[in-house]
Amino acid sequence: MSDQIVLKGISAVGHHGVLDFEKRDGQTFVVDVTMQVDLAPAGASDDLADTVNYAEVAGDVVALVQGEPLDLIEALAARIADRVLARPLVEAVEVVVHKPQAPVGHPFTDVQVRVVRERQAPVVVALGSNLGESVETLHDATVALFALLDIVEVSSLVETDPVGGPDQPPYLNAVVTGTTHLAPSSLLAGLHDIERAHGRTREVHWGPRTLDLDLVQYGDPVFDTDVVMDSATLTLPHPRAHERAFVLVPWLQAEPEAVLRVDGTVRRVADLVSTLDTSGVRPGPDVDLLEGPW
Repeated sequence: MSDQIVLKGISAVGHHGVLDFEKRDGQTFVVDVTMQVDLAPAGASDDLADTVNYAEVAGDVVALVQGEPLDLIEALAARIADRVLARPLVEAVEVVVHKPQAPVGHPFTDVQVRVVRERQAPVVVALGSNLGESVETLHDATVALFALLDIVEVSSLVETDPVGGPDQPPYLNAVVTGTTHLAPSSLLAGLHDIERAHGRTREVHWGPRTLDLDLVQYGDPVFDTDVVMDSATLTLPHPRAHERAFVLVPWLQAEPEAVLRVDGTVRRVADLVSTLDTSGVRPGPDVDLLEGPW
């Protein structure tokens, strides 16, 4: 179970309600926000960048309460939840909106609406292997990804010439697209766990490996919901994905309308592929990574 950050009793005056005087006069609303966040990185680093700035969250809540008048506090709660989930580290959120001065017409102490929302972010994961039983390894890794995301598409296998690094055998590569409720850092940790389970070591830069899992993109650039970050442990989108045919070719096969943010500009993957030398990317074994045969 994820750790939590809880903000209780955020108070602001808003003009939400279906009655004319509610829109005209306004009233006090009180909001509680409970965020599911992996706090292990912050606990280890003591760095604000590794957690959620709850002062900023409180500011967002107040801005929404004081902002556009809505008829229903259900709608207000949903907008607050969406705003909180836009923060990359938040995996799920519970929002409670209290309307203690609601015109109920009978004695009462509080009216509240509670909504729970879980992140569902589109993600792209690139897989590669050139040591051992690569087809079996990539199959096992793809199945293991179900623990981290809801898989939408799995590309065909491609065989690719190694790029950079020492002399080594050709790779088998594939791309998986899906959605996840995990924050980017949690998803990356899960990918590393799968790599280690298959004997991955990081001794030689760009050297041969039993399994490589790269988080290429998190979120959707079309709707400007993709995460752009550059930390010591994770850069998004993947800084070299736009120039790697062994990533883009299978990605395009899995998602023909795929897009990728490159230097701040959203580009069609098909257009990126058209500018690359793809001669080192060939069809791989005709095997469905989810179905077999095995």
